[in-house]
Amino acid sequence: MNSLRIIIISAFCLLTLAAQPAQAQARLGRLGGQPGGRLSQLDNARIAFITTRITLTQDQAQRFWPVYNEFMTKRRELNRTARQLRLATTNASLTDAQLRDNFNQDFGIRQQQLNLEKDYFERAQKVLSLRQLAQLYQAERDFTKEVLQRVAGRPAAAPEQE
Repeated sequence: MNSLRIIIISAFCLLTLAAQPAQAQARLGRLGGQPGGRLSQLDNARIAFITTRITLTQDQAQRFWPVYNEFMTKRRELNRTARQLRLATTNASLTDAQLRDNFNQDFGIRQQQLNLEKDYFERAQKVLSLRQLAQLYQAERDFTKEVLQRVAGRPAAAPEQE
């Protein structure tokens, strides 16, 4: 019964994502990916992984995934900006004033990331229980570990159960 629920929720999530092709296409364009590319595959795998790890009702899934997708898009954009800034900081010809400005910009980006996390937490809390949020954060960490292990060629460890 539980696996049937997971399949139904996964199908619902995929249908919800398919109903937003313009948003997904714009996001892929900003991230430099192609439809069906690695980023899209990773997003789909993340959705399936999270869906199996936290128990969402159909109503929760319908309200949660748009909030989560918006958060991920904004987080990726901030991370991209921070990466570009760090690369620019390695330029040996920068003056001390320019380096100071880069550091201040980096502090600002990190503050924006923290504000985004807090905002997302508040918005997600309106859809998920605190226990589900804790499971979500753990599922995100576990997903990242699994992806890194697969990239490194090591088999993924069994997921931690609560």
